[in-house]
Amino acid sequence: MNWIRTMSPTTRRVVQAVLYEVGAVAFVGPALAWGFEQSMSSSLALAVLMSAVALAWNYVFNALFEAWESRQPVKGRSAWRRLVHGIGFEGGLALWLVPLAAWWLQTTLLAALLAELVLLAFFFVYAVAFTWAFDRVFGLPRSAGGA
Repeated sequence: MNWIRTMSPTTRRVVQAVLYEVGAVAFVGPALAWGFEQSMSSSLALAVLMSAVALAWNYVFNALFEAWESRQPVKGRSAWRRLVHGIGFEGGLALWLVPLAAWWLQTTLLAALLAELVLLAFFFVYAVAFTWAFDRVFGLPRSAGGA
């Protein structure tokens, strides 16, 4: 199990992103089917598409965040730094997902934004909790003073 704590930054980001998105699809697919009266196949397809966008954004955002984090004089991940991470990730993701949801659901950007806010509220908490749990299992990344 020592390999877990010595993953390269790239491997760590990929493992984190994939695990995060597996949980996301498991939640979003059924939630969309129930909340928007979509078929399960349509909602799962949208969830997978949203997940693909989120995977790409997760990788890019975490690389940028860790580059910024590595230049900070205080190492570690305080509650404040975790909140900044969650806000940055979810805010950037909304810029991608709102137009996608509007197109998929054939609705306005405003209606898609309102629908997305429900998911974003859930995912804000999920992102902070998931990252904390991931760090507990896999250790902190090098950028935060980890091995």
